[in-house]
Amino acid sequence: MRSNSLKAISLFCGCGGADLGLTGGFNYLGKNYKANNIEIIHASDINIKAVNTYNINFKNKAICEDVLNLNFTSEKADLLVGGFPCQNFSTVNPNKNPEDKNNQLFWELAKVTEQVKPRIVIGENVKGFYYLKNGKYFNMIKNRLEELGYKVYADILNAANYGIPQLRQRIIIVGVRNDIKNEFSFPKPVCGKTSKSKVKYTVLKDVIKSLIPEDPKYYFSQRAVEGAKNAKPNMKRALAQDLEKPCLTITSHLAKVSINSRDPVLLVDKDKETYRRFTPEEAGRIQSFPDTFKFSGSESDAYRQIGNAVPPVMFWYLVQEIIKVLKD
Repeated sequence: MRSNSLKAISLFCGCGGADLGLTGGFNYLGKNYKANNIEIIHASDINIKAVNTYNINFKNKAICEDVLNLNFTSEKADLLVGGFPCQNFSTVNPNKNPEDKNNQLFWELAKVTEQVKPRIVIGENVKGFYYLKNGKYFNMIKNRLEELGYKVYADILNAANYGIPQLRQRIIIVGVRNDIKNEFSFPKPVCGKTSKSKVKYTVLKDVIKSLIPEDPKYYFSQRAVEGAKNAKPNMKRALAQDLEKPCLTITSHLAKVSINSRDPVLLVDKDKETYRRFTPEEAGRIQSFPDTFKFSGSESDAYRQIGNAVPPVMFWYLVQEIIKVLKD
């Protein structure tokens, strides 16, 4: 790493999806995503299993620590990244309680912003964070960052528009310190209907090597399939994915996915009515992790880490625009 590298702090780093996009230097589906001249000087997460995965894959090492215990009054950094936990802002979480101050961890992102005063701060969350209660929680963090001296940009990015086989929409919040004169723009789509290049979407068949898994444990039982067929119309799911299209959003509970849930599944044989869930390797590819990225722990741990991650490729495109702002 050159001495003139950009220094970054990564909060809520998880297994490292955003950080892989931040540093670059990886291959995905035959394309090289060049290395960025960015050095991560701090990465942390409260989940030890995610931290273990992070430390297998990155030269810089993350620490397992509650963000509430962190203090950065003596640190200096150009970038602050934080994909703060999203469960309490998800539109599909019936038990969410966003009013609880303990669930509003975006305040911790703001606290570290105040301590470090980075040139750019980046937040990521589910799109529900933007819309929930007419934008109440989004406006909280927006107003706080503006009070701290940042111009705030926000947009909902769809991973499918950046060469990822997944229809995953996330709000990205970018705060640019007021003394930075260059304007920030979100990355233009590189594929799909909204892309000027007319490049087709990356689709599910690009990452599914075989519909028939090597291990039969990924199949749903016949009883589960019959249950889905006999369920009430408002409950019937069996969201079999079209291999010629991007996948629906994958979640952190793929290990326990039900054929009656909102989670995407694969239809292996229409006549025999056999369905299966994704393997961890397939889930990783759907999130745009390269095959060289290794996950620590059990399969359930891997699914959880993958589902909670920021897609590295989408974040890499975002970082290219961040670098342009800081170039001069």
